[in-house]
Amino acid sequence: MSATVSFKVPSPRGPQPVTVSYTRVGSGEPLLLLHGIGHHRQAWDPVVDILATERDVIAVDLPGFGASPALPDGLAYDLPTTTAVFGAFCEAMELVRPHVAGNSLGGLLALELGREKLARSVTALSPAGFWSEAERRYAFGILLTMRQISRRLPLPLVRQLSRSAAGRTLLTSTIYARPGRRSPEAVVAETLALARAAGFDATLTAGSTVKFTDDLPGVPVTVAWGTRDMLLVRRQGVRAKRLIPRARLVRLPGCGHCPMNDDPALVARVILDGSR
Repeated sequence: MSATVSFKVPSPRGPQPVTVSYTRVGSGEPLLLLHGIGHHRQAWDPVVDILATERDVIAVDLPGFGASPALPDGLAYDLPTTTAVFGAFCEAMELVRPHVAGNSLGGLLALELGREKLARSVTALSPAGFWSEAERRYAFGILLTMRQISRRLPLPLVRQLSRSAAGRTLLTSTIYARPGRRSPEAVVAETLALARAAGFDATLTAGSTVKFTDDLPGVPVTVAWGTRDMLLVRRQGVRAKRLIPRARLVRLPGCGHCPMNDDPALVARVILDGSR
């Protein structure tokens, strides 16, 4: 069952209230799951039950995405603010340095939480922030096109397309290498999540100047990249390994940008191994 938690985040105008929607399941050491831009926490559904056999799994909707309300005026959708939001979220939830796994934007956030010593381990699946300028422009162009399509397609057409493997491929092949495996209901829900994401534009704008450039001494890091990632090309993983020399770099054969759906067993194993 989904729940919400509200807490205060510092800002130039004083503490601002933020509300985050999340689900929590399982037992063991805490594991926080962070999704990518335009997605929602249900991106993790294919792996949550496997992870929950060994971890206390908290999957969240980033502010302005999924069921989480937009940030209040005075809080930016930039990396320092979002990192502060999740520092405050962990405090409100009494999570003391959870393991953190993230995909895309969520992977970048996971690394940032590790850099701030707020995570006991980090697993980053195709994380943002290791791009060249040309690769960033390419990725942002695709994301903007996906956003425009999601907002223009009538809901009845989205539902009709989702009923066939070919239609699901048309809607989601940019992020999944095996889009036919995604359920029709999930494809409709994530198309709506992308169309309705209040934080999308501001997050993308803030991301235009972001690069991750630091090592994470003392924090176990796994960076995993799908061999069929069409959005953030996998050579970015080599750059990540160069910047974080002690990181474990893992190939995810046959997986796309959001690998949780393409090979749930493999992705769950990578996350569990990285959060020992």
